Amino acid sequence: MSDPFFIPPSGADLPRYAGVPTFMRLPYLGPEDPRRAEVDLGFFGLPWDGATSNRPGARHGPRALRDASTMIRAMNRATGQTPFAAMQCADLGDVAMSPVDQDEALGNAETFIAGVLAHGIRPLMVGGDHLCTLTVLRALKAARGEAFGLILLDSHTDLYPPYFGGQTLTHGNPFRQAVTEGLIAPERTVMIGMRGTAYDTEDFDFGHRHGIRIVPIEECFDRGFGPVMEEARAVVGTAPAYLSFDIDFIDPAYAPGTGTPEVGGPASFQAIQCVRALRGLDIIGADLVEVSPPFDPSGGTAWLGASVLFELLCVMAPA
Repeated sequence: MSDPFFIPPSGADLPRYAGVPTFMRLPYLGPEDPRRAEVDLGFFGLPWDGATSNRPGARHGPRALRDASTMIRAMNRATGQTPFAAMQCADLGDVAMSPVDQDEALGNAETFIAGVLAHGIRPLMVGGDHLCTLTVLRALKAARGEAFGLILLDSHTDLYPPYFGGQTLTHGNPFRQAVTEGLIAPERTVMIGMRGTAYDTEDFDFGHRHGIRIVPIEECFDRGFGPVMEEARAVVGTAPAYLSFDIDFIDPAYAPGTGTPEVGGPASFQAIQCVRALRGLDIIGADLVEVSPPFDPSGGTAWLGASVLFELLCVMAPA
């Protein structure tokens, strides 16, 4: 059982709209707080969208998700899990990421995450655009010394070459870069939900050349999400894997607050089922990215994102 210090206050004791908002009302532990050594899983924000190619705003995601996540209760009714009792979780704060200097922003994130991993804390990152994920993958590879599997729930592969004929990284190519740097094992990588128009086939071609399993949305609906997720489990196997969830995996009818929405995706419940289907895998880290609050003034996308975060937490909790 967790130390009571790490148990979020109940809405029956403190109204959920009251108090200082942290991820799921967990204690905030700054970089110098000695109690970080007691944390099993840490939430942290990367409030940065400097790699966004079209509609910015994901830099505001972590703050909106903190506020929305105060609505989360202690139990996952569907699975019966009480993750805050099963492991000690905390909000580790946000990384100071320069909005004008990509190298500085990414470097600061990698240094911060290395410190998190040095305490033995499993990372649950909240973005920010999808290039933020590359910083977690780099830190995990440096800490572990070997590549690991990847499960991506997204409407895009993010395997595109650099835009405009240059070398600058964008939110459209973090996983291409991860393959190039040897961070992830392509043969243990599966990408699910791809759809929408395209410039060309270069992203799929790159994935297929390297042995990545790409499951377009048409296949998800033809076969059913259940069988697709069973295949995902088989692809990554029992070895360590990272789980990345882009909010645009979900159809924009349910999650309009994102930079690059693509119609024809799963509904909220189908998306949550996809996450739940991964329970029992060796998930060494996870993230939720691309929530852009300015494109959804209702706050519904942030609330859906907070709910997905809770499901990610439950997947990472001990059995």
